[in-house]
This record gives sequence, structure tokens and C-alpha cells, in this order.
Amino acid sequence: MIRVVLADDQQLVRAGLRVLLETEDGFDVVGEAADGAAAVSLVRGTRPDVVVMDVRMPGVDGLTALETIVADPALSATAVLVLTTFDLDEYVYRALRAGAAGFLLKDAEPAELVRAIALVARGDALLAPAVTRRLIAEFARRPQPLVPAARLDVLTPREREVLALVGAGQTNDEIAARLVISAATARTHVGRLLTKLDARDRAALVVIAYETGVCAPRSR
Repeated sequence: MIRVVLADDQQLVRAGLRVLLETEDGFDVVGEAADGAAAVSLVRGTRPDVVVMDVRMPGVDGLTALETIVADPALSATAVLVLTTFDLDEYVYRALRAGAAGFLLKDAEPAELVRAIALVARGDALLAPAVTRRLIAEFARRPQPLVPAARLDVLTPREREVLALVGAGQTNDEIAARLVISAATARTHVGRLLTKLDARDRAALVVIAYETGVCAPRSR
């Protein structure tokens, strides 16, 4: 059972999300919050698997709440999926840097949202296609990597390959198919990347892949 907290300042949105998830097998909505401060308090009290977090909320906004949750070692098992109508570059980059496990727009299909929550609950990263394009474009504008590539000296050649594929947004199954290895081996490689690079989750690996130049997008 995937335990979920819904954080959105619009009651109608929260109600719709609750109905959507409660009609699906395997989901349990353990609480709702209308602002970032309430979301943090609720998450600390319920320890959900996933928080579906809006960006713009009164008082403490969603990104500030996200940063607070990710920074709390006691909440390391909780993934935050940012769900918003706003796909501005500053939101995308700040959310990923802060440790968001995924970023989805509110115009997504219901089935896509259900899949996204399941994905981040099991440790995968999820970015909406439009968000991925914005992220790639942001790094394409930068002439040099933000982080020295020497940070990757601890990785084996195979682990670098896997990091590049994670940066491209591929799941463990897709990585396994691409490298002709088992899904279990792909998971092992990703786990080693998380440990060696001191990354909280796959979304953090995506950022590292771009910041070190492992993924080098072409300018549009």
C-alpha cells in the first residue's frame, strides 16, 4: 500500500485527487494540507511514502516545504512529487535541486498521475515531457559543467553509462534493456551511484548527470 499526503491550497483539487487515488488499488491517502507549513507538519506526523505537493500555496510555499522535508533525515523515506500548473524554469530547477522525486503538470492525464506516484514511491524519478525539455534547455545554455567531472572518478565505466541513462530519464527496466543486463543488475548499479555520489534519489542523479557534463544536451 502506497501512503500518500496531498498538499494543495484548492480543496476541490485535493478532493479530486483523493477520489482518483482511492478508486485505485494500492493507494491510501493519509492526509491533506492546504499550505506548506501544514504539509510539513502532516508529513512528520504520518510519514507517508509520497507527498503530492503544489508549488504556489499561501504562507509557506510548496518548494520551501519540499526543501524542509528533504532536509529532515527522519523523512528520508518520503518522496515528494511536485504537481502544479506552473512549469516555469525556476520552479523546475529549484525543485530538482531541492530533491523532488518528480515534477508533473496538472494537465496530466489521471492515469499518468497514478503511474507517477507509483514510480516515485519505488524510487524512480519522473519528469513531465515539457519539464524535461525545459531542464535540458537550461543546461544547454550553460557553456561549462557546474560541477567538476572529477567528482565522477569514483565511478566505474559501467556506472558512468548508467548515470547517463538515468540522466536521460530512463527507468531501471529501460536501462536493463539498453545495456542488455537484468533489471536487478540495473537496480544495483543505480544503488551504487546513489551511494558513491551521495545522492538522495534518482532525481538528484539526473541533476548530477547534467551538472558534470555526463549528459550534454544540444542547444535548441
